[in-house]
Amino acid sequence: MNRRITIHDVAHAAGVSVATVSKAINGRDGVSATTLEHVQEVVARLGYESSLVATSMRRRRTDVIGVLVAEFEPFAVQLLQGVSAALQGTRFDVLAYAGSVSAGEHLGWERRSLSRLGGTLIDGAILVTPTTMPTDATVPLVAIDPHEGPDGPASVSVHNAEGGFAATAHLISLGHRRIAHLRGRTDLESAHQREDGYRRALESAGIPFDAALVVDGGYRAASSTAGAHALLDLTAPPTAVFAANDLSGIEMIRVAVERGLRVPEDLSVVGFDDVPEAAAHIPQLTTVRQPLTEMGAEAVRLLLAMLDGAPHEHVRMPAELIVRASTAPPR
Repeated sequence: MNRRITIHDVAHAAGVSVATVSKAINGRDGVSATTLEHVQEVVARLGYESSLVATSMRRRRTDVIGVLVAEFEPFAVQLLQGVSAALQGTRFDVLAYAGSVSAGEHLGWERRSLSRLGGTLIDGAILVTPTTMPTDATVPLVAIDPHEGPDGPASVSVHNAEGGFAATAHLISLGHRRIAHLRGRTDLESAHQREDGYRRALESAGIPFDAALVVDGGYRAASSTAGAHALLDLTAPPTAVFAANDLSGIEMIRVAVERGLRVPEDLSVVGFDDVPEAAAHIPQLTTVRQPLTEMGAEAVRLLLAMLDGAPHEHVRMPAELIVRASTAPPR
């Protein structure tokens, strides 16, 4: 079997640098028309034209939409289902790419992903919970649950503050007064908005805010463990917890049960997102539902419109409280 032709092969055969070939296939400035034509001829002769990169060089498009995530966790998978469904019957395929796997950290994953894919493999990108929105991207971008909130480039999100308010108000309506918050990633606007909803619900009910009842959870089960233990170690532990997402809520329940508590008899827990694991958990998790598949579909609509020249938009979708078995009145 013949080995795959690489960009280095093209550069060697064309007698130019790899950087020049990269500029040519990305349509960037700094390459003369003569050199561009020569590189295109070498690409065709070597058989490099079968790649998406070569296709984009010839047609200036690949008909591929990138969905760039930090990692493939339940939130992202649900969004991907919505993206895939929305692209059915269109000319576009989907490329899902996890950008923090090799680096082992969240910070800056979107820039690394776009530098590898933008302009050569994808026509546009949907960024899921980006830590920042690159301003120098070579393709149109739509952010889902963006770092900056609705003030940056095109975005799709939910009314996070209202969702946080509803979750906390539900616990208050059951009779809870010592309500903790296992908050999300502090680099994301959604986490701040959910905490704001939590605080406003307490204030509206005349319950004083207690800083000791707010601990970091980070949106990940593993990063929620220490916070869950810290809450239960308090001299006066909470009778209820609003977790900023379902994964941290489920971890809160696991830690509580491990320590001999019953949920919801001894501790009520509310999550956020309504990923499939929430309904499958025992007890089933009360949560605030984000319409994740619909959000994925809406991001597709925005991105396809932008590819046709439309201006960027900001869309906020409703969040809905789903009451299940993990909440009850305090003992």
